Amino acid sequence: MNSTSSLSNPPMASRKKLIAGNWKMNKTSADAVLLVQDIVAAVGKGHNVEVVVCPPFTSLESAARVIEGSAVKLGAQNMHPEPSGAYTGEISAGMLRALFASYVILGHSERRSYFKESDAFINQKVLAALKNQLKPILCVGETLQEREAGATLKVVQTQVEGCLGGVSKELATSVVIAYEPVWAIGTGKVATTEQAQEVHAFIRSLLAKLFGEVLAQKVRILYGGSMKPANAPELLAQKDIDGGLIGGASLEARSFLDLIKAAAAVP
Repeated sequence: MNSTSSLSNPPMASRKKLIAGNWKMNKTSADAVLLVQDIVAAVGKGHNVEVVVCPPFTSLESAARVIEGSAVKLGAQNMHPEPSGAYTGEISAGMLRALFASYVILGHSERRSYFKESDAFINQKVLAALKNQLKPILCVGETLQEREAGATLKVVQTQVEGCLGGVSKELATSVVIAYEPVWAIGTGKVATTEQAQEVHAFIRSLLAKLFGEVLAQKVRILYGGSMKPANAPELLAQKDIDGGLIGGASLEARSFLDLIKAAAAVP
């Protein structure tokens, strides 16, 4: 796959669109090299969409070597808040920075659900990431039960406020928020464009209360619930949707690149 002009240079938006691929527990180190090579070949050294790939820990180093010198950024899927110590199986922010990771996904619904991570624990991770010059991609979102109970905004508010406690105004714009309705992750269900935009706008209003309107307008809020090439253009055209945290569609170069093209095409 070679560099293509279709991925470059439409007019700049006020907030640079961001497409991040969360590979979850997929791809060996060798698989990661092949996938990242295709992405790097298409994205090249300059782009109006920020592109982040988040392989498993075992593939970070091999992916980092392929990414070097390109516009693609490296992200991790999780980290521990402590800098070192007796935390078997865990990875610190400093370890990620040593591999030139720029981003880290924190508070993903799968971490909250399977590993019982609380807002307070995720908040510790957010603060540790920022202290180490890592940009957190902070995930928030409601379950189907919570949505059906009419509690979506209350749940999202609790998560946003709890996870961003102690974040200074100076560092607020280094945080990326990813709204992921839990009922739409890996299910094929997608929030309607109106549902997604409503929650994104609500999150921005929360950020305005925490950090002021000017900073709130600079923070990027991604949609993270089964975004695909077919539904991406409509979602990405919304005023407060600044990109996507992509699961399944990030595991294959063509679908991931189609999402980057969709983001690049937004005026």
